[in-house]
Amino acid sequence: MIVSRIEARRDEDTVAAGPLIGRLLDGLPPEAVLTDPDVTASYAHDMASFCPAGAPAVVVLPRTVEQVQHVMRTATALRVPVVPQGARTGLSGAANATDGCIVLSLTGMDAILEINPVDRVAVVEPGVVNAALSRAVGEHGLYYPPDPSSWETCTIGGNIGTASGGLCCVKYGVTAEYVLGLDVVLADGRLMSTGRRTAKGVAGYDLTRLFVGSEGSLGIVVRATLALRPKPPAQLVLAAEFASGAAACDAVCRIMAGGHVPSLLELMDRTTVRAVNDMTRMGLPESTEALLLAAFDTTDPAADLTALGALCEAAGATQVVPAEDAAESELLLQARRLALVALEAVKGTTMIDDVCVPRSRLGELIDGVERIAGKHRLTIGVVAHAGDGNTHPTVCFDAQDPDESRRARESFDEIMALGLELGGTITGEHGVGVLKKEWLAREIGPVGMEMQRAVKQVFDPLNLLNPGKLF
Repeated sequence: MIVSRIEARRDEDTVAAGPLIGRLLDGLPPEAVLTDPDVTASYAHDMASFCPAGAPAVVVLPRTVEQVQHVMRTATALRVPVVPQGARTGLSGAANATDGCIVLSLTGMDAILEINPVDRVAVVEPGVVNAALSRAVGEHGLYYPPDPSSWETCTIGGNIGTASGGLCCVKYGVTAEYVLGLDVVLADGRLMSTGRRTAKGVAGYDLTRLFVGSEGSLGIVVRATLALRPKPPAQLVLAAEFASGAAACDAVCRIMAGGHVPSLLELMDRTTVRAVNDMTRMGLPESTEALLLAAFDTTDPAADLTALGALCEAAGATQVVPAEDAAESELLLQARRLALVALEAVKGTTMIDDVCVPRSRLGELIDGVERIAGKHRLTIGVVAHAGDGNTHPTVCFDAQDPDESRRARESFDEIMALGLELGGTITGEHGVGVLKKEWLAREIGPVGMEMQRAVKQVFDPLNLLNPGKLF
């Protein structure tokens, strides 16, 4: 009887919603096909500002590779665009829906399929949350290093789509360096495997790297083989206060030139420190113009921090305070992880830039951001993965004020232009999405754009996968 009622409801939905919903229900259970406009609207966009989003025709929640293949075959047959999504924590509009699209939410494919301590790999589905994977491999004495600030909620599939980074990039690198192989459903529904699970391998073109950072525009990642490392010792953190951003950046240059390899090297400016204090009451030093956080996860982190602290003092640090234990270290790291949330609370809305410059020019970027903030009469806080030159100037503004919104967008663009002038890139880890399409063309030039579009044409000739993103 229950089965009959489900079949009857399915038939009614098919008649009411047309061929798309009916065809999707031929290969998906009813609970995996969402059509209520109030529900589908909640899947329309990620966390980026100033990025248009359309109204999806349907949201599908597949649980298996075969179901993803069915969705793509249906989309190809009916010429319906598909927007892949993870947890929608992105900051460039890459997961934003287009009108009439199928939103393909992969959060239900969240199984950790294998953790192998001998091969030092994990095999996971795309909906696995980053922090959940980190904790699971930790139980085996292993470590998955990429740790975006949203690691408690972001998914591995989303991390792969945007080639995301994190706080530990200075020592351990970014997501692309840990993706060994992928299973990908192509636009026409075929399943392709790329890469390997061996420690090394150079057979053919590196299609795995091609998919990492492609923002769902070339195929749907349904399984990933990820490299793991041995779990390092607990890290100790040092906080150094500086009277200027330039002095803090000088310390960064001294640290890197000295051959030190901290597990973390992060910068927070005065605006950011005050915002974190206002939100958390952590008692961070508000008298500082720049707070540098450094950490080591070596066998003797205290000695390494002592050497690094001396370099900070030589660069003009007004105070250097090493954490006494892991708990104090974690408190400092939590302050850094909350920085972007705290800045959003300043005015209610933020535009988070993602400019990466050579480390040697980090100070010039920070000084330039301060000038841009003054010019546009805006609050712009800067947090940075200082060890690799990846900065997040965060424009705080009132979205209900049209003039302030205009100035926010202008300042955002000027920061990207400054990054390019300094020999940098418009995005170090957030991706292009909708927000930076114009700037991608400026960075890579007409020939580069021609080649990018040619690659897209090979994998997605009907332009069904995440159309309107990247270019």
